[in-house]
Amino acid sequence: MSSGNYQQSEALSKPTFSEEQASALVESVFGLKVSKVRPLPSYDDQNFHVYVSKTKDGPTEYVLKISNTKASKNPDLIEVQNHIIMFLKAAGFPTASVCHTKGDNTASLVSVDSGSEIKSYLVRLLTYLPGRPIAELPVSPQLLYEIGKLAAKLDKTLQRFHHPKLSSLHRENFIWNLKNVPLLEKYLYALGQNRNREIVEHVIHLFKEEVMTKLSHFRECEYSPN
Repeated sequence: MSSGNYQQSEALSKPTFSEEQASALVESVFGLKVSKVRPLPSYDDQNFHVYVSKTKDGPTEYVLKISNTKASKNPDLIEVQNHIIMFLKAAGFPTASVCHTKGDNTASLVSVDSGSEIKSYLVRLLTYLPGRPIAELPVSPQLLYEIGKLAAKLDKTLQRFHHPKLSSLHRENFIWNLKNVPLLEKYLYALGQNRNREIVEHVIHLFKEEVMTKLSHFRECEYSPN
């Protein structure tokens, strides 16, 4: 598949909701009165930072997550992701809380008429966690140590996680699975022709030669980005 086809496929899959539509979704699906909405960075889903009118005992800031059309066809995947979030929060990790819809579900499938076809998207709402992305912080040995420590604790904790639909996380050719590093070759065009591309190509080559031949010796962990 050509680079143009990849870009077109991703564009067709990713939601394109306006701030007004996002606000209406929160109010109709989750029953919260929205005061302000702003877009958040995302990869192939769509995220919004949602501010709601102050309630008696609930939070006033949330994240609305609208899954892309491909992921929305796999509700088991979203269900497992939500349960992982709840499991980690119960284990003491600083994670968001999963909010329930007016129908007491953790996600809702909404359909939108795009003019040429009807597209369906799974939407869910999480409480907002304030903070700064690691990419915006100065790198230090202590910071890297803390990140590694947290990652190790996370991995160890998730070994205790069980769910009847856990197999939904095992997606063939999933780009974020570390064993699929060679799939990144399809996206090398995004780097153009420069030194960075040469470095990435070299890393992928080393992965094929040094890691893929030994994959059977590694323990596979559960990982699913949100």
